[in-house]
Amino acid sequence: MENGKPNKIQKAMGLSPYLIRLSVGLEDVEDLISDLEQALSQVNS
Repeated sequence: MENGKPNKIQKAMGLSPYLIRLSVGLEDVEDLISDLEQALSQVNS
């Protein structure tokens, strides 16, 4: 996870290095799902 906190602090806070943090706005739900599916398919490639 890249949030600007050093790894030592992330660990102390109980944050997993595999955590995925999402920030979404007022977009259409179907657009968000489509974007996530596309992004996650790239991870598995």
